[in-house]
Amino acid sequence: MIENIRLSFQGIFSHKLRSFLTMLGIIIGIAAIIAIVSTIKGTNDEIKNSLVGAGSNVVAVNLTQGGMEISSNDGVDVSKVPIIDDDMLSEIKDIPTVMDAAIYHKTMAYEGINHGNNMLTGAYIYGCNNDYIRLENYRIHKGRLFTEEDFTNFNKVVILDSVTAYSLFEGEEPINKTIEISGEPFVVVGIVDKDEEYEPIINSVEDWETYYGEESSNMIILPDSIWPLIYSYDQPYQVIVKATSTEDMADAGKKTQEYLNQFISNSNSRPSMGDSEDEEGEEEEVVKYKSEDILQKARELQELKNSTSTQLIWIASISLLVGGIGVMNIMLVSVTERTKEIGLKKAIGARKGVILGQFLTEASVLTSLGGILGVLTGIGLAYFISHVADVPVAISVPAIMVSVIFSMVIGIIFGLIPSIKAANLNPIDALRYE
Repeated sequence: MIENIRLSFQGIFSHKLRSFLTMLGIIIGIAAIIAIVSTIKGTNDEIKNSLVGAGSNVVAVNLTQGGMEISSNDGVDVSKVPIIDDDMLSEIKDIPTVMDAAIYHKTMAYEGINHGNNMLTGAYIYGCNNDYIRLENYRIHKGRLFTEEDFTNFNKVVILDSVTAYSLFEGEEPINKTIEISGEPFVVVGIVDKDEEYEPIINSVEDWETYYGEESSNMIILPDSIWPLIYSYDQPYQVIVKATSTEDMADAGKKTQEYLNQFISNSNSRPSMGDSEDEEGEEEEVVKYKSEDILQKARELQELKNSTSTQLIWIASISLLVGGIGVMNIMLVSVTERTKEIGLKKAIGARKGVILGQFLTEASVLTSLGGILGVLTGIGLAYFISHVADVPVAISVPAIMVSVIFSMVIGIIFGLIPSIKAANLNPIDALRYE
């Protein structure tokens, strides 16, 4: 085998131009496929990162009715929804695709928030612990997070985001200042901002609303132990789970919602107004947990790009077929040129298998070398397209490996006929060939 490979390289380098022209179809085909696949992968990674936050992998599992998220001030009966305790939270964390989880309260307050004469109209109020803040990638900008004493002593303290702090204090230092929520005084102990490690790609108003719509709204965070002071009844928790990977987000959210919904009785739906109420209408009134499918839009965009790009890959593969035909042609020429050499080898006892192996090896080495050059050309082409067209690129290692192996297979397939012809030559006729 090693001797065959050595002879193959010797034959290739003794006819450099002919060998290069033979490999050109393979090089172009492999280069085109590598460039297309790398661009697809880069674009898909960008779509995924834009929608899920580049590795945060956090998905919310919220209470919904009729597919719409509900909160404490929506007037929906949630008496049949159980309070999530530590054991239930532990069970959620034990789900294979869940790395971590946190529970929280959330509602929209349209009024009743002020600092002196400054009133805040419309703010998301969260009741949570530091686990929620950590999983949502909020970092402390000023002040501190909640302490254990804040929870055990039911301290009236709050953490604001920068938007809320500016709205209420108008540039004044907010730490240790007091704000009122529904007439109750709360001391501001911290200011948080979303971790700026990742910046999503914004191409439309819809993208802005998806990524920043809620985060840019006024946000006030209370210790969950003090939550009943404002909302004096047991309000069910919402849940966020951190998946083990981006690909596991949908599964982690679905498994969490299935686990929580088994504790909810369907009797929490509103009473039927009459016999004409159909099952679908009743189902829409049921309160249940539902995970946000944040990857759905990513999948749709990726499928659209993949379907288009698959056609391009098939078109590029045509050049591989042309390259394979070129390999077959040059190998037939090689067999004709080396007819006397083949006859001499057979005359001194070389078997058909040896002759067949030599020519198959030469064809495989020729196409493999073309495949490697095609990979290098494809990588360069991918980065060139990325620079010129301003599109992301991510080199796919599996695509490189498949391309090189595929080029070897092409050499074997298209080199088979010339190799069989060489192996079947009559040694006497071969020696007399002119």
